[in-house]
Amino acid sequence: MAASTPVIITRPGERGDVLAAAIEARGHPVARLAAMRLEALPETPEQRAAWLDFDHFRRVVVVSPFAAECLAEALDRFWPQLPLGIDYYAVGAATAEALHRRLGVRVHVPPAAAGEDTSEALLTLGSLRTLDDEKVLLVAGEGGRPLLTDTLAGRGARVTRLALYRRRLLPPTPDLAERLAAGDFRALVVSSGEILEYLARWCTGAALNQPLIVSSARLATLAGKLGFRVPVVARGATPTALATAVADACDPQEADVDQDDLEKG
Repeated sequence: MAASTPVIITRPGERGDVLAAAIEARGHPVARLAAMRLEALPETPEQRAAWLDFDHFRRVVVVSPFAAECLAEALDRFWPQLPLGIDYYAVGAATAEALHRRLGVRVHVPPAAAGEDTSEALLTLGSLRTLDDEKVLLVAGEGGRPLLTDTLAGRGARVTRLALYRRRLLPPTPDLAERLAAGDFRALVVSSGEILEYLARWCTGAALNQPLIVSSARLATLAGKLGFRVPVVARGATPTALATAVADACDPQEADVDQDDLEKG
C-alpha cells in the first residue's frame, strides 16, 4: 500500500483536528470523513425547569464534549455563579476537559484502572454505586443507550435525562465512499457505535480486512458483528491513545520494539 494512503478518521470538529494532528505526527496522512453533524436542540419547558432548579441536583452526569458545551451555554444564562454541593461526572477525558474549561468545576471521570472512557467504566466509580433518592441530571443527546439512565435509577437515583442536541448522519463524499468500498486506507478510526454501524454499509470486501481502530472493547465486539476482521482496541478515546493504536496497527515492526507496552495492553 502506498505511503500516501491515508488513515480515515471520523471525529468531527476541533477534536478531529487534534486527532488528525496526532496521527500525522506519527507519519501517517489523514483523510477526514465527516460522518456526523451535531446540532443543539431548541430549549424545551423541561430543560428550562431543570436549569431553574439546577441547585436541586446532587450529581450531574455529562456524556460528551458537545453535551458539556450545551450545558455550559444554558447555565451561563441562568446561573451567573454555579450553586455549590453538586458533583460533576464525565464519560471521558475530553468531556471532563470541556466541563472544567467552561464551568471551572472539578469532574469525576472513569478510573484509570478501567482502561476505557465509557459509560460502563464511569459506573464503576464508588460514588455512583449507592444513590438513595438522590436527584441526578443526565445531560446527553437524542437517542443513545439507556445504560446510564437505567443503571443510575436502579441504584436509587431520581434521574432527569435531558437531550440537548441531535446527531445528523452524513454520507461519505464520493472519494471517501470509494476508499471505504475498496479498502483503500491504512486504517479506519471510529469512536462511536452509531457511526460504526452507519459506515459499515460502505465497507465490504477488502475494507473489512483493514485495521479498524476503536476506543473500547464494546465497539470492538460491535465491529466483529458487523464483519470487521481486524478491530484494534485503543487505550481510550483520547487523541494520543487512538494515534498510538494507529501506529501500532500500521507499523507492526516498530510496535514490536516496545514489548513492555504490548504486554501492558
